[in-house]
Amino acid sequence: MFQHIDARFCSNCGHTITRRVPDGDCRVRDCCDQCGAIHYVNPRPVVGTIPVWDDRVLLCLRAIEPRAGYWTLPAGFMEVGESSVAGARRETEEEACAHIEMGPLFSVIDVPAVEQLHIFYRAKLLNLDFAAGAETLDVRLFSESEIPWDRIAFRTVSTTLRLFFEDRSRGHYQTHTSEIGGSLQRAPE
Repeated sequence: MFQHIDARFCSNCGHTITRRVPDGDCRVRDCCDQCGAIHYVNPRPVVGTIPVWDDRVLLCLRAIEPRAGYWTLPAGFMEVGESSVAGARRETEEEACAHIEMGPLFSVIDVPAVEQLHIFYRAKLLNLDFAAGAETLDVRLFSESEIPWDRIAFRTVSTTLRLFFEDRSRGHYQTHTSEIGGSLQRAPE
């Protein structure tokens, strides 16, 4: 289970933080008894797409840690001031330089151990004009049989891909929700 790392100083006034349950709350929080600030720790949304061209899915080979040298769907942290759809589109453009038509929500996967929520949307590639972005070494289209399953960076990505291919084989897509316990990264094969 995830262990919160205690803050030491208030980001508002710089005074020492106290860990306690604030009035009207039911959880232990980082509280500043000097300025009254309560510092909440909330999950960080990761947003991305499943870009498809015909029967193939676009994957990115990561150039950065964590999991540099492993394949992933284009995804990253949502920015303040953007919707999840806008963030997923932006991440796809940044990592794969790909132009897409956004589709419906496909998967929402909680990863409490790393304080994240991974959200993937189906997407249609508008053309084959894509390239590796600044955080990507390579970008390729893969059919289901070509997916490098032992080289997929994150369990949320392998889970999403497996669900996508299962839905596609049934001829009906649905929205999937799940939770992944433990590490986000795949265990070495």
